Amino acid sequence: MQDTQKTSLADLTSLRVGGDAQNLLLCGDFDQTVRVLLAIDRSEHVNIVSYGSNILVSDDGLDGTTLMIRGGRIHFEDNVVIADAGVWWDDLVVQAVEHGLWGLELTSLIPGSVGAGVFGNIAAYGQQVSDTLLWVDVFDRVNNTISRLNVSELAFSYRESSLQLCPELVILRAAFSLSTAQKQNLRYQSALDVGKEYNWSVDDISDVRKIIAETRKRAGSLYDYRDDSAQRTAGSFFKNPLLNIEKAKEVASFDESGKAIERLLQQSELHGGSPARASAAHVLLAAGYRRGQVWERVRLHPDHVLKIETLEGATAREVHEVSTEIIDTVRKKLDITLEPEVRFMGNFS
Repeated sequence: MQDTQKTSLADLTSLRVGGDAQNLLLCGDFDQTVRVLLAIDRSEHVNIVSYGSNILVSDDGLDGTTLMIRGGRIHFEDNVVIADAGVWWDDLVVQAVEHGLWGLELTSLIPGSVGAGVFGNIAAYGQQVSDTLLWVDVFDRVNNTISRLNVSELAFSYRESSLQLCPELVILRAAFSLSTAQKQNLRYQSALDVGKEYNWSVDDISDVRKIIAETRKRAGSLYDYRDDSAQRTAGSFFKNPLLNIEKAKEVASFDESGKAIERLLQQSELHGGSPARASAAHVLLAAGYRRGQVWERVRLHPDHVLKIETLEGATAREVHEVSTEIIDTVRKKLDITLEPEVRFMGNFS
């Protein structure tokens, strides 16, 4: 464990903005995280940030104790893989693929920790964390106890889990049930096109990982905390809204790829569980926003309109103002309410 005072969180988050942590504790595996949590007064406010890839930290910083959980153990018990919460998600995927176990491969290269992946029910190309999750070990800060929650005791939906409603619970590790047989066929058209281009088989787990990696690269969706030159975004900034089907078709007509509307609705169903779960990127395009649009030191990513990117010297307040403007404009122009997928932490009043 490393205990530091007044540490800049901007250097530890993908957006590279935000103030200081009043008290920052760095810890790694399951045992160390438990020891740290036991040592913190139960009345103390605790923030969990891990790799900082899906958060916007206020310029005022974070009061109380900020716990940065990074690292940990991955081990296999037959077809079950168990990973500590601080494991980098893609390290888990890599090991599953190397073991020839299906169930996580479509989530390749999603940035963040295992704990964050479970907390937010991350998903990509028709595969979500809750598809394979078996159980989660959590630390209850009210009682200073550890318990195991089976997946049947948790509720999951698009980008949500019931753990988000339980701030007293800290995820310690999670188990996933994988398979030696392919569990889900890759059906996302842009990924299928990449596989065809490179002659990679959608029935070979190593090839599927390569397909997903190349598809994410072309969409400007790569980030690794170990790369100092990585793009300064928090990934897709807004959730895909659930609309009525006619409104979803109207929004989909603003797609720039030339795909048929029915194909786009199929993609929406793969991504969000319903053809009426409209692409937030299409919503922004329909509202008049464009890739690369700039607001002084903040812009929409040149390759992906749904990503807000910070330029040198940007502040968290500027990012927040841009996101608020987008939400207000979309509501006024389209009567659609966008919700941030990025988690705001600290004071933005």
